[in-house]
Amino acid sequence: MTPEPPARAQRWPSQTPPIEGPTNGDDVLDDIVNLLAGHIGETANVASTPTRRRARGGPKVQISIDYSDSDPRSIHTMAGEIGYSITSNWFAQWMAKLLVAGVLSRSRAAVFLFVAGGQKKGTGITSYTQQQITDGLNELLADMPGAKRITRPTVNKAVKTLIEWGWLESAGYGRIRLNVTLWFSGNSGEQKNVLQEIASDHGDAPEAFPHKVGPKNLPVQQMLDLEEPPARGAAG
Repeated sequence: MTPEPPARAQRWPSQTPPIEGPTNGDDVLDDIVNLLAGHIGETANVASTPTRRRARGGPKVQISIDYSDSDPRSIHTMAGEIGYSITSNWFAQWMAKLLVAGVLSRSRAAVFLFVAGGQKKGTGITSYTQQQITDGLNELLADMPGAKRITRPTVNKAVKTLIEWGWLESAGYGRIRLNVTLWFSGNSGEQKNVLQEIASDHGDAPEAFPHKVGPKNLPVQQMLDLEEPPARGAAG
């Protein structure tokens, strides 16, 4: 009679010894927090003993982060002491094209640049009167007696033209507002606030300020000689 094979012993899964230390990913979370803090230029101090509490869906980890009061990193190095503005690249090229075409005159360019450089940060507004613009543009006369000057009537005409083009607008009480989509001193949040103020005054129509940027109808472009003339006595 054939003997029956011996019964196999029932095998149970072997148990893995518990891992010392936190088992809910605290180390990984700490690394992620420190990595994010490093990207924004701050040093994060993560609480070494997170507070744990069990709830439905698994354990939850509470992490506190403290940032050091370090000085903000400087991004731009600009000449002068009156700050800087952000300019549309498209507008910078548009100005260059208008200058070559002879549409943007020297007086219009000078008035616009002077006003743009004097806007109060975060507002798009300058408090210059036309007389102040005239005096400001003529300041070199004190150090350079032979320098050319601009008159107030010329400044007045330039301001009117720039308003027609949608580059500037009158803000009342002797103030001038820039088209802040072209040139703005401030951050994006401040610009959005200014644009909302402008929209409440003009609406969002495509032809309304600040969406309309002229001039529209350009004259026939002529050939201009933009090379420097040869010095006297130079061989021709």
